[in-house]
Amino acid sequence: MSWIKTIPFDEATGKLKILYGRVTGPDNNVDNIMMAHSLRPHTMEAHMAVYKNVLHHSANKVPKWFLEVLGVWVSALNRCGYCVEHHFAGLQRLLRDEERGNAIRAAIDAGDIGQAPLDAAQLAAMRYAQVLTEGPADLTEADIVALRDAGWDDGEILEINQVCAYFSYANRTVLGLGCSTEGDILGLSPNNSDNPDDWGHR
Repeated sequence: MSWIKTIPFDEATGKLKILYGRVTGPDNNVDNIMMAHSLRPHTMEAHMAVYKNVLHHSANKVPKWFLEVLGVWVSALNRCGYCVEHHFAGLQRLLRDEERGNAIRAAIDAGDIGQAPLDAAQLAAMRYAQVLTEGPADLTEADIVALRDAGWDDGEILEINQVCAYFSYANRTVLGLGCSTEGDILGLSPNNSDNPDDWGHR
């Protein structure tokens, strides 16, 4: 599950028990990335607040399935198999086009996003995500101009930036603590986007 001690659902008390109750999936399943926070519940609360508001909020304008594509891409660049598998499953559920999803995944796995069945604006966002992930100090204002020229407005650019930044944080949480997918149910997410406080996974 992870390289540090975690507290199982049925042993949780106090604040942790309350938070577990908010993030559970079927049969009280808690994703290992969340369970990794169990010794410091306040960090789980912060993690979920960022995750829910960045990726699963009704005020976002970028399609959620494409935000998941960005997350899978960033996670692949960071070699975080845990997040790749979780969010690829979520991507497929949202996209509802298994063949296209598999083609996107194949391009990501090959490190050749130009082969992904994405439009020009989406490919521009993928290129931005790669630089932000691998060499953030190399970015300049020209990279933002390129996103605008591709058709993204500044609010959408902020969404793209925040999703990529979140996934690098999540990847480092997983990789730094040795989280595995053992026992997890892949592809669940807090889908009630109209309520930022609803963290239930389904």
